[in-house]
Amino acid sequence: MIHLTFIAADGTPHALTAAEGDTLLAAGQAGNQPLEGTCEGQMACATCHVIVAAGDFDRLPPAGAEEEDMLDLAQGATRTSRLACQIVLTRALDGLTVRIPA
Repeated sequence: MIHLTFIAADGTPHALTAAEGDTLLAAGQAGNQPLEGTCEGQMACATCHVIVAAGDFDRLPPAGAEEEDMLDLAQGATRTSRLACQIVLTRALDGLTVRIPA
């Protein structure tokens, strides 16, 4: 199992576990986190935008050009913003912390 922490917009942490191979979006939705994922992972929206903790960001594979384009449209995007639908969970990401923007 992969251990994750989602930080709500109000600062409340929510610890979750997910299976290796799941997307961060699927894990968050299964854990009742407010991630819409309207396009169902097709990178046609930014409703699964999360902000990855600075200390965890370098553990992720780099975002592709399409993801970067969608993040340009995400409200409140930061240098460590990613789309949760594009993060596939691996053991290397155990302990990942992400914040859900307001």
